[in-house]
Amino acid sequence: MSLIGDRIFQLKNALPNGVTLIAVSKYHPNEDILSAYQAGQRIFGENIVQELCQKALALPQDIEWHFIGHLQKNKVKYIAPFISMIHSVDSFDLLKEINKYAQKNQRTISCLLQIHIAQEEAKFGFLPQKCIEMLQSDNWRELSNVSICGIMGIATNTENKLQIQNEFKALSDLFCKIKSKHFNNSEDFNCCSWGMSNDYQIAIKEGSNMVRIGTLIFGERIYNK
Repeated sequence: MSLIGDRIFQLKNALPNGVTLIAVSKYHPNEDILSAYQAGQRIFGENIVQELCQKALALPQDIEWHFIGHLQKNKVKYIAPFISMIHSVDSFDLLKEINKYAQKNQRTISCLLQIHIAQEEAKFGFLPQKCIEMLQSDNWRELSNVSICGIMGIATNTENKLQIQNEFKALSDLFCKIKSKHFNNSEDFNCCSWGMSNDYQIAIKEGSNMVRIGTLIFGERIYNK
């Protein structure tokens, strides 16, 4: 088994039942993705539209692609034919655009609402109260080609584990609040996507059931390829 395959095997064995592993493959070559694929990994996360489209064409068709980065509205049309889940819905306007192109492709696209929970302005996402206000408006219920399946968040990039834990706990509390008020009868609203290579263990303790791990699988990214 390859080094990447071995890392996949170890991670999957370490994750609790019910936690989905998303292998974050941004900036990593197709050969590395195939190594993970050959070890049984089928869900991969990308956050650059052009790179994702190239990989989706070249790699096995049973890969489940998740888009995990900031998504501009004018790029939705390129991934709408094949994307399995979009984690980074940060506005109602983006949700409408995804619905529009999902309709054109005669599909329903699974989406997560990205919540801005970190103490960093550079990160995207709904502020928690703005997300609640959007859901209270009920306009989203008219979008028949998107399925809101949960929420996503990114913790502050800090060594302070207590801060990270508190941010993930806030996400978990918000998920429960939204679930009970707006998705109580929905089996689809079940995704808690928080936790990456450096904090996924804390995330799982605070309710995450979907972790996005890149460095621990593929090693450091090569940005100047």
